Amino acid sequence: VIEYQDGQLLYVPLLQAHKVSRYFGAASGVKLHRLSGSRWTKDKESARRGVHSYAADMLRLQAMRQSLPGIVFPPDNSETRAFLRAFPFNDTPDQTRSTVEIRRDMESPRPMDRLLCGDVGYGKTEIAMRAAFKAVSAGYQVAILAPTTVLAQQHFYSFKERFAAYPYTIEVLSRFRTAAEQNEIMRKIHSGGIDIIIGTHRLCSPDIKFNNLGLVVIDEEQRFGVKHKERLRRFRAEVDVLAMSATPIPRTLYLAMAGARDLSTLMTAPKERLPVKTVVAPEEEAQIVQAIRAELSRGGQIYYLHNRVRTIEETADKLRVLIPEAKFGIAHGQMHEHELEEVMNAFLEQKIDCLVCSTIIESGLDVPNANTIIIERADRFGLAELYQLRGRVGRWTHQAYAYMLLPKNQLVSTDARKRLSAIRRCSNLGAGFQLALRYL
Repeated sequence: VIEYQDGQLLYVPLLQAHKVSRYFGAASGVKLHRLSGSRWTKDKESARRGVHSYAADMLRLQAMRQSLPGIVFPPDNSETRAFLRAFPFNDTPDQTRSTVEIRRDMESPRPMDRLLCGDVGYGKTEIAMRAAFKAVSAGYQVAILAPTTVLAQQHFYSFKERFAAYPYTIEVLSRFRTAAEQNEIMRKIHSGGIDIIIGTHRLCSPDIKFNNLGLVVIDEEQRFGVKHKERLRRFRAEVDVLAMSATPIPRTLYLAMAGARDLSTLMTAPKERLPVKTVVAPEEEAQIVQAIRAELSRGGQIYYLHNRVRTIEETADKLRVLIPEAKFGIAHGQMHEHELEEVMNAFLEQKIDCLVCSTIIESGLDVPNANTIIIERADRFGLAELYQLRGRVGRWTHQAYAYMLLPKNQLVSTDARKRLSAIRRCSNLGAGFQLALRYL
């Protein structure tokens, strides 16, 4: 029995039950249709037109990318090979294969549209750096798009360090920069004075004009809307695009598997990497104290995730009383840019033992010394989100721990229990791709 507006009822025979499907959208603000009204027909028609328009747009862009001659980057020279050799670790077989695939794409006249799918800490950034080096050494600009200010800043430091021996100009465009600095950076992008620009959604703005864009790298692609990504591609239809993700969204993964995009996967864990031990338990003060002290005793650092800005200070104060010997810091998205930058730098420099934070740390943050994460109210997070958060630890050779805490005296929904059960099951190295396939 289906109820419509004004209590009208529709009885559907069981033989036609397959024609009824569940509504998956947001529950708030939904208006029921009248059983005999014309609004349902209009809504369906409007949705159909929207889908057709979007599909036509995608087809047009793909056709343009296929028919226009793309940039043919020159083959690797001695400088490119020296940059590759300067990587301080040994490549995994998957890293070697992905590097070759991307190099082949960049050297072909067809514009690259590749998805690099690899687990957290499996070396996606290094592969992106190699592609960026190939582009800038051929005289082109590179745009690196990151979903958060903190991650953009971290990429800026990583790129500066890796490119230190070369004369290329690297800049970051985010809210950590003043308005005057942003204007100056935009002017340099337009004049060609910047080789590699790293930024947040700000790079998608219509006022950003590139001089000679050759490569766009989209990190944590699942965090960007379709329009942001397509706008970037429209800068120049022939620009090469490399997207990276640990848990690609179904649409992205489907396009890759259907052959509309090329796919490279990093499934081999770096040597000596250990899976993160995942503990799902009710919230107990004694366990929190024990987990933090255990990490401190081996000289490590801790993330304590409390995703409510209003009460985050209160939570930090409570932890200071419980563990007076530890140094605490607070990080969340509503802090002033410079204050947030200072806290993140202090955590990177190990001046803070425990960072009480919101999900601002979710995207790609790499702090090898942080090997315990405690997540309050884990039942409130989605599967990919929990997976990304757990990926903030265990990025080095030490055993890492993820504590997913549940409210003590409250019932947890069936869906949340399923998510936590899946995250506990998918604790092996390289599980991100399995989770993405399950989503698909």
